[in-house]
Amino acid sequence: MGGRNLASTESHGLMQRSFLVISVTGLPERNRCKMNGIKTCDVVIIGGAIMGSSAAYWLSRMNPDLDILVIEPDPSYAKSSTALSVASVRQQFTTAVNVEISRFGIEFIKNVQNWLGQGGGVDSLGFQENGYLFLSGSAESETVLRQACAMQREKGAQTELLTPDALKTRFDWLNVDDIHLASFGAKDEGWFDNMSLLGGFRKAAQQQGVKFLRDRVISIEGASGRISSVQLESTGTISAAYIINAAGTSANDILVMLDEEIPVEPRKRTVFMIDAPNAIHPDAPLMVCHSGFYLRPEHNHWICAIVPKDDHIAEKDDFEPDLHLFEDSLWPKLYERAPGFDAVKVLSAWAGHYAYNTLDQNAIIGRHPNWHNLFLMNGFSRHGLQQAPAVGRGRVMPESW
Repeated sequence: MGGRNLASTESHGLMQRSFLVISVTGLPERNRCKMNGIKTCDVVIIGGAIMGSSAAYWLSRMNPDLDILVIEPDPSYAKSSTALSVASVRQQFTTAVNVEISRFGIEFIKNVQNWLGQGGGVDSLGFQENGYLFLSGSAESETVLRQACAMQREKGAQTELLTPDALKTRFDWLNVDDIHLASFGAKDEGWFDNMSLLGGFRKAAQQQGVKFLRDRVISIEGASGRISSVQLESTGTISAAYIINAAGTSANDILVMLDEEIPVEPRKRTVFMIDAPNAIHPDAPLMVCHSGFYLRPEHNHWICAIVPKDDHIAEKDDFEPDLHLFEDSLWPKLYERAPGFDAVKVLSAWAGHYAYNTLDQNAIIGRHPNWHNLFLMNGFSRHGLQQAPAVGRGRVMPESW
């Protein structure tokens, strides 16, 4: 790719923890929405899944005078990362700002009706607080867990460290022979209803005046460091004062239209729903094993996935599950970790894509350094759903717009 590359390390400083208000004060009159259709707006958000809908909700909540248009090519969201996620939330990160972002996300998820109100139409996200369990298999990863746990607890998380013996006492169905240390978050970690969160953000944003348009961005016009308009496949030209790139796995495609690029690409994961009659543990946490797989209960069944050995950029239309991964890679590791997985039946499988930041698997957030009115919400690397409430709420002071 030949465009200029924006690395996430250049934008970490834009991941603000203070929450500031956006205003339309000072916006040129020509950028206010006209009665002639939706040809001119204050803010155009490219991508209407969890990030775009969250940004639209927060922007319209903080200033109802903003004219906001969300452009989404597939309002069914059938192949979005949001829809195909296993919808989990945790505080166990090695970067402090990620812990803080997720702590706000957890508070939002647990009290969604208080945040979205009646306009969101969501009473509860069915938060399943089973916890998260990370297993380390080396002295090096043990050190990482210890350092991360200390930081997480400083930020308010209640992460526990478990020795192999303590791990076996807590979860006697696990084989712990190769485990050096485990990190367990029993409180404020688990999983929830992903599509209800998306639907709540979208509905609440619409109640606040946000427009959602089914269309696709095909080009972007701009000069002298400022975008003037986006060209849509069906609707034509939309002028906007500000643009937000919330295009998920297509984020880099949007930047290429400006001869820019970011290190974000789609990665494919195949998720399996399995029945293991000798391993029924509905209260188990979501477990991330050092051997490369994750596993969590789904009532009396399990959801699991593994990172393929040849992990690489995914073809955009490839949503075919890689069924061979279960017997070739995943099942042997499951059985090694827990003997109760000796008898297993795959009930179903699906494949999804997520926006993978190839640099450091952290989000790229904030103003683009080369385009004054372009803001990025990209590359969340499987953390987007849980980080959406906080990231959508992260705002910019009016004078910097």
